[in-house]
Amino acid sequence: MRRQHNAIRKTVGPRMADLLAALYDRGRTTFTHDDVLKITGLRRLSARSLISKAERRGLVSRLKPGLFVIVPPELGSVGEYASNPYLTARDLAGGKDYFLSHASAMELRRMTTQPQLVVYTSSAKRIRDRVIHGTEFRFVFMRPEHVFGTAHHWVSKQEFVMVSDPERTVIDGLRQPEYCGGITEVAKGLWMRRADLKVARIVDYALRLGSGAVIRRLGYLLDLYQLAPGSDLEPLRGRLTMTYVNLDPILPPAGPHLRRWRLRLNVPAEELDAVRSA
Repeated sequence: MRRQHNAIRKTVGPRMADLLAALYDRGRTTFTHDDVLKITGLRRLSARSLISKAERRGLVSRLKPGLFVIVPPELGSVGEYASNPYLTARDLAGGKDYFLSHASAMELRRMTTQPQLVVYTSSAKRIRDRVIHGTEFRFVFMRPEHVFGTAHHWVSKQEFVMVSDPERTVIDGLRQPEYCGGITEVAKGLWMRRADLKVARIVDYALRLGSGAVIRRLGYLLDLYQLAPGSDLEPLRGRLTMTYVNLDPILPPAGPHLRRWRLRLNVPAEELDAVRSA
């Protein structure tokens, strides 16, 4: 690290070099104005001036007001750099009460074969969607008590993000298929991970979330793909009401009604059956 610090000092000036070295020592690639104040001991105006000059020189890139990312030296002086998009999502969410979810979690959990162009993050606080340097970040609001079923995903040796576990990823997809490409994509993810999905856990998550639509869709897919015996599905059936919901909320209401799961099957059975051979 000392050799890297000396190289930095030769190119960016001593104060900025000390700041960058301190951030590297802490394994940080993103930082805030408050971080600059704590590390440098500068007054707020001087700290802002320091970062403003670094931004103009292409040493750092602004992700949003007050949040910056170090531009790797090998990239030269670039005008826009967003770092790892998952780390950016973490920092935009404030680093707590969040997790990568929906299509982004499906990608990380190897539950999809489709490339993902949007980063989805569930958060217990309301955060506006934004596009940063060409990457779209969408935030899905949830109640604080619904922050469960998550795990660490290490992006590098020093930095990690929170991501939904495979069971929670399926549950979120069933709740909001529109953030995963539709119910068929969620069914595909369920089938792809069928060997290691824990049925008891996924049923527990559905009951804990308390969404009637999720309970119906989960019960139907577990039934359809014969992934659970009837006894394991009884807790789900016990929570059904007389109301029918669409299997896929994205699609128009059409198709037959399935009394067993109080669903309107607006996705052809052939389409869901094809998931098994995909």
